[in-house]
Amino acid sequence: MDLSAINPILLIAALMSAATPILLAATGELVAERAGVLNLGVEGMMIVGAICGFAIAVETGSPVVGFIAAAIGGAILSLLFAFLTQVTLANQVASGLALTLFGLGLSALLGQGYVGIKPPRMPDVNFGFLADIPVIGPILLSHDPILYFGIGLVAAVWATLKFTRAGLVLRAVGENHDAAHALGYKVVRIRTLAIMFGGACAGMGGAYISLIRVPQWTEGMTAGVGWIALALVVFASWKPWRVLLGAYLFGGITQLQLNLQGAGVAIPVEYLAMSPYVITIVVLVILSADKSAAPGSLGRTFHASS
Repeated sequence: MDLSAINPILLIAALMSAATPILLAATGELVAERAGVLNLGVEGMMIVGAICGFAIAVETGSPVVGFIAAAIGGAILSLLFAFLTQVTLANQVASGLALTLFGLGLSALLGQGYVGIKPPRMPDVNFGFLADIPVIGPILLSHDPILYFGIGLVAAVWATLKFTRAGLVLRAVGENHDAAHALGYKVVRIRTLAIMFGGACAGMGGAYISLIRVPQWTEGMTAGVGWIALALVVFASWKPWRVLLGAYLFGGITQLQLNLQGAGVAIPVEYLAMSPYVITIVVLVILSADKSAAPGSLGRTFHASS
């Protein structure tokens, strides 16, 4: 066992990358849930985004186009959930679980011809001489553009929900859809847009795994990240910045356990592999003291006739 082999600067830089997929997915789900929609299909949308982004990036040679395709793929799949829950008024929990199973099967089918292929690499953002600053450069200024996009997305969602009319309307629909409908707001339209936004974010999160985090296609490679994203939204009390904290906590523990495995720590690999999930949930449960933060209409079906 050689713990000195673990470089803390590289560890922190790596945890930011490890946190990005879950951050993107959880941010999108937060918007959907603030609109009153509980979408348990995040895992399915992520894995479909992973194969869509991977396939298009390989075919076009552009990872940027791949990420755009992943967002579109996730949004299109989320439309199926929106149709089931907002038009046919199907149960949100059952529809979300079905969406995850459908996404896993669809991605396995679409990805059959892409096993063993390396995707084009997305270059890091060029900060010039700033990237050479000790400590700060390697940690903050040596990443791909999607990582910075994820952080910016959290800030944009926070600002939109807190300071804009669109955010106020979204929160109103999530708190009491009947009252929002009585005021003239198009509840179904607003929720559908929120669901599509969540799907697009989940798709990009999946593509981050297949194009940057683990640049290859493997069936089921999201490995439960979508479920962790769902848990983070709840445990973060539906607050964007706490979602960021939770994602970085999960990413940090994930990266640490990989480093500990590499250092030869005398702990069974299975315990190390499960530690990010266990520790993240325990810590966030402790932090989430505000149990009344859930949107009032979360998971409830909206009947336009009401």
